[in-house]
Amino acid sequence: MLPAMLRTFLFLLLLPLPALAQGARLGTADSTLVANVLAAEDRRDASDPALTRALKHGDVRIRTLAARALGRINDTLFASRDSLPPVAPPPVWPEPAWRLRFRALTPTSDCGAVKPALSDSAWPVRLRAATLAGTRCTGDADVTATLRGWIDPMPKNTTKRAAGGVSWHAAAAALPALARLEPATARAALPRFATHNAWPLRRAAARAAAVLGDTARLVSLVADENGNVQEAAIEALAKLAGHEADSAYIEVLRDQKHPHPQAARVAGDALRGSPRDDATYEARKAFEFWNRRPVDSERDVRRYLLAASGGSAEEERPLNKREPPPPEAVTLALGADVRLRVTMQGASGGGAFVVRLRGDVAPIMAARILALVRKGYYDGLTWHRVEHDFVIQGGSAGDNEYVGYDTYLHDELGTLDHPRGTVGMSTRGHDAGDAQWFVNLRDNPRLRRDYTVFGEVVEGMDVVDGIMELDRIARIEVVRPPA
Repeated sequence: MLPAMLRTFLFLLLLPLPALAQGARLGTADSTLVANVLAAEDRRDASDPALTRALKHGDVRIRTLAARALGRINDTLFASRDSLPPVAPPPVWPEPAWRLRFRALTPTSDCGAVKPALSDSAWPVRLRAATLAGTRCTGDADVTATLRGWIDPMPKNTTKRAAGGVSWHAAAAALPALARLEPATARAALPRFATHNAWPLRRAAARAAAVLGDTARLVSLVADENGNVQEAAIEALAKLAGHEADSAYIEVLRDQKHPHPQAARVAGDALRGSPRDDATYEARKAFEFWNRRPVDSERDVRRYLLAASGGSAEEERPLNKREPPPPEAVTLALGADVRLRVTMQGASGGGAFVVRLRGDVAPIMAARILALVRKGYYDGLTWHRVEHDFVIQGGSAGDNEYVGYDTYLHDELGTLDHPRGTVGMSTRGHDAGDAQWFVNLRDNPRLRRDYTVFGEVVEGMDVVDGIMELDRIARIEVVRPPA
């Protein structure tokens, strides 16, 4: 296999470079310099001589790349980013009419506002209303009748939904609400949910059991085969039973045949301060197991287990060695128009949307995402987090926040303000991108401080707005931009 630098040189040598941003045409030596600047930025190496050379270059684009690289290297938050030249704004997308009705439902809404929303034409509004009804509509027979209608009969097919419809979502929202409004009905339905073959309904059982104070049911769900169900059950059980349920948490930590980082994380947290003599030992054994796994995005579980075992951060394995930026990072940095079509499975409502990579803002991250797309990394994965007035997030093999790519992606904080339709990188700490995407469903300027924008939706925002939790991606592919 050719060395990385030689592969980069051959790629640049054979690639015709466009005339960009009204600047002069760049040659191969210029492109090699850009590649070295990006590599220095990705290594966080301010001493690389390529940065000094680039700062003196005659082309303003290359000088800007070098100045931006140094800014990111020297300041985690890149506070001086606004001194950079402005970048092209993303498209402006109108919002669907139902989102205003969604926003009108708040924790202070009374049942008079919540009740009619349970019959709204848009399911996101209905589901929001169900969440609020559990604390706002006590004694309202019409509300409880509506919610019972969502769980009885149990949905026959939880793997398919039509565009604009739901599958398991309605029942999963109704059960915890009924646990507050009509506990007897929820208790009667709980066994069907807890043994259902669709794990989101078993997770709903854990949430309802938490409301009902059913610790026995939660203990059984802690042993579930799905890590997301385990996580919900452990979090609820820790609040209800505390250290009386330490045996259940320890069993999760001992399971090395079917390890789930999200479950081990909360189990380790629940064990902290345990009076059991073996709790520290079990947390230590679990830490050693997770510490052997070369997956950067499992860093959270390692840290929680270290805390539970009384260990120190120095014991944690180092992060994975990073590969150099893909060669495409150069052309992306210089303005290449690269687009990705995200096609949803027909069983998840179908449709597709197109994302243009913002290599002018985050060329290294855009190039790494492009490489993952070409490998088929995202094909078949889900949008596991859907907050209808905030973001959708997906790209996890475990349908959750704690299963991501093996090697972290570095931040490339820029000047975009996370407006509606921009695509950002999920992270739980700086320089900890886990290759999960999120799409801003509304303007989210507060995310600008911490999260990298690497793309923007240029077609199909209505499809994005219609995505429901756990809708599945059929494939993501590179498509040609319009002529």
